[in-house]
Amino acid sequence: MARQLLSAAHAEQDAIAPRRLLLPRAAWGLLLPGVALLAAEIGVRTGAIPANLLPAPSDIAATVADLSRHGLAGHVLASSVRVAIGFTGGALLAIVLGAAVGLNSKVEALLDPTFQALRAIPSLAWVPLLLLWLGIDEAPKLVLIGIGAFFPVYMGVASGIRDVDRKLIDAARLYRLSRPALARRVLLPAALPAIFTGLRNGLSLAWMFMVAAELIAASQGLGYLLSDGRETSRADIVLAAIMLLAVLGKASDSLMQRLENRLLAWRDSYTTI
Repeated sequence: MARQLLSAAHAEQDAIAPRRLLLPRAAWGLLLPGVALLAAEIGVRTGAIPANLLPAPSDIAATVADLSRHGLAGHVLASSVRVAIGFTGGALLAIVLGAAVGLNSKVEALLDPTFQALRAIPSLAWVPLLLLWLGIDEAPKLVLIGIGAFFPVYMGVASGIRDVDRKLIDAARLYRLSRPALARRVLLPAALPAIFTGLRNGLSLAWMFMVAAELIAASQGLGYLLSDGRETSRADIVLAAIMLLAVLGKASDSLMQRLENRLLAWRDSYTTI
């Protein structure tokens, strides 16, 4: 019976392999955006969609090209640097505190209720407080981005450590591993999948909080472009900034996913066909 199942699985993989060659995996990810862009272009050109509300994708591309000649690279760089600094600071703090909460029940009882309450506060609610405390320079922007990145990473680290299979811990104790060795050789590797999930969620939220952060008296950045497009009633600028945010967010997430696949190559987990 087992041999029959293996033979059937190999036959199914052989049948699917040519289709994978004809349509690569990356092409599937571009299929839906491509159809949406084509539909929007046709809808605007035929008059079914008002151009002042939803400009044609070709017009948005022309806007991006025009912005690139007038300082778009500076806006992208400013936003990317803010996200990198804010995410790094928030994620590092979250890893330390999340590990402390996951490893010690007393620390969990002390810190976790407060963090869960703070996690429910909307991003814009922090803006006036940060303005009062830190002024209107870069500091409040970076802190706000760090707040956005902190909670998903904290949840991933704490839950990942708490959810480690107890059998692994019991086996490690049979080998008389010390607590540092137990954390380094058992808990951390077993929790890494959840930690990377938290890091990826935190990175996406860092981009979201960056838009709110750049509403704090920013003169550069994609959030500034969004605000400028709204104030000048330029839907093409607004949509261009949104598309750039989507591209940058996807690119950074892909880098994080590639790092995850490299560090967790030892996993023997289910992969979809």
